[in-house]
Amino acid sequence: MIDPDVKAQLASYRQSIDNIDAALVHMLAERFRCTKEVGVLKAKYNLPPADPAREEYQIERLRQLAKAANLDPDFAEKFLNFVIKEVIRHHEQIAADHAEQSAAAR
Repeated sequence: MIDPDVKAQLASYRQSIDNIDAALVHMLAERFRCTKEVGVLKAKYNLPPADPAREEYQIERLRQLAKAANLDPDFAEKFLNFVIKEVIRHHEQIAADHAEQSAAAR
């Protein structure tokens, strides 16, 4: 049997974790809303879906932030690379859709 105080403390930690997870989902949704607009702008002006210089800068920036926050910088980099890969995939799809719409309008 779990001590009631331990059970209460565990429940409190888990509630905080649930709140943080919810905030992360909302932050990611907002980030992807913004990156979608970037993808539309890139498609409109025929810019490439990926920006390696920006990606390199962001990875280094996030690694530094992770170090300052006592988070494993390798983990932060892996997470950002996952997000970047998904953003590029979205930008490629937006560009393809834009090209298709432009061709159909001609």
